[in-house]
Amino acid sequence: MSPRAAVLLIVLAHSVPGRAQSTPAAYPPPDLTTAAKWRFFTQETFDIKTPVAGLFNASWSQATNSVPSYGTGAGAFAKRFGACTTDVVTQNFFVDFAMASVFREQTRYVRRGTSYGGVWRRARYAIGRAFITRTDSGHLTPNLANFTGTALSMGVSTLYYPSSSRTSPDLEIRYAVSLVSGGLINLYPEFWPDFKESLKKHHLFPKKW
Repeated sequence: MSPRAAVLLIVLAHSVPGRAQSTPAAYPPPDLTTAAKWRFFTQETFDIKTPVAGLFNASWSQATNSVPSYGTGAGAFAKRFGACTTDVVTQNFFVDFAMASVFREQTRYVRRGTSYGGVWRRARYAIGRAFITRTDSGHLTPNLANFTGTALSMGVSTLYYPSSSRTSPDLEIRYAVSLVSGGLINLYPEFWPDFKESLKKHHLFPKKW
């Protein structure tokens, strides 16, 4: 691996957004109060990860011209960046604070680690947390906070997206993508520690991190 690639991995390690507790932990987490959920929302949102996620999503939108009404050029990219960053903030708010409090659910991802099983079992678990989670009392339940919170976030987005992107098909596609992406993002906190340790063994990652 080249030094440039190693640096890129280090940057990604501190830039990828996700709702996670990155070390293996027993359930339930120590603090399940509404105040704790608010702190979790503010910590994950008012962080460098949010604009980085907005920048990535805006770059993808610009490259694919997913919202043609924005046009092209720097002005269009600025609009996309603003909309994408707002998407991240509103989804965090509705999923991880508002609806998690209403339904008394835990949306913070808890890493399972190697003791849970092989790669595929851990991957299925991580992605599945977008659809199944636990209540504050520890019982398995459909992830209502994610289902409803993502829908509310989509509703708010109609206030700032161009009218041509507020049609039912567009909203349905964005809803599905946002819903599933929550599970895909969980792959990062689940597997990054393993990958980081492998890089350390081969002296491709600073040991102090």
